[in-house]
Amino acid sequence: MFKYCKKLQFPVNIKKKDLRMAKYLVTQYGGSNGELAAALRYLNQRFTMPDDRGKALLTDIGTEELAHVEMISTMIYQLMKDATLDEIQKAGLDTHYAEHAKALYPTDASGVPFTVAYFATTGDPLADISEDMAAEQKARAVYENLIDLTDDPDVIGPLLWLRQREIVHYTRFKELFEYYEKKLKKGNNEFSAADQMEDKMNMNNMPNMNSNWTTEANNWNNDLMESMNYNNNNYLLEKMHADNNEWFM
Repeated sequence: MFKYCKKLQFPVNIKKKDLRMAKYLVTQYGGSNGELAAALRYLNQRFTMPDDRGKALLTDIGTEELAHVEMISTMIYQLMKDATLDEIQKAGLDTHYAEHAKALYPTDASGVPFTVAYFATTGDPLADISEDMAAEQKARAVYENLIDLTDDPDVIGPLLWLRQREIVHYTRFKELFEYYEKKLKKGNNEFSAADQMEDKMNMNNMPNMNSNWTTEANNWNNDLMESMNYNNNNYLLEKMHADNNEWFM
């Protein structure tokens, strides 16, 4: 299921300390709309999907969310690297330091610790996929809020990429929801034998949504680095609002 790749899904290379931003960004690590909650939600829900299509999609996206946890953790670490105790206190991170020093700890931006109550699973495919679509939209909104809080292109670049992946995930979940809505009638959470056989045949012809993510991410980063004027963040903001999935995927 998991392949160990000694590189981040998207490059992170933050050169400037920003403890204020680290305090905000931690919400996408341990907050209710963060990457850890998403990963656990999807990897739990997949077991009660009615067919291989749903199990495969939730496994793929849940696994990718774990890669996003690694990206967010790396960003927080780099934003806090070499921070002095005085800087930590001024940023309001002294309560975190009292218990965890400079170690990462999953909380939201207000310091509320991560809880399993953040991820929902009902056993009903339509209810669970509805929850997943909402989760992706909320995560997208949080990334947009975070982008508004910084002018550092080294921070904005990865956040833009993560934001666009939320849009891609939402689209894939929406497709799955519409497929299940047609197949599952009158509250029945299981397919007929004929539907199960048809689904297995269709699965053999389905592409892997993440098969080329490494190449895509590298191409995206090269395009960004070559095209972006670091003194003009309007370029990044224009890309953020373009919703051009081919450019980001």
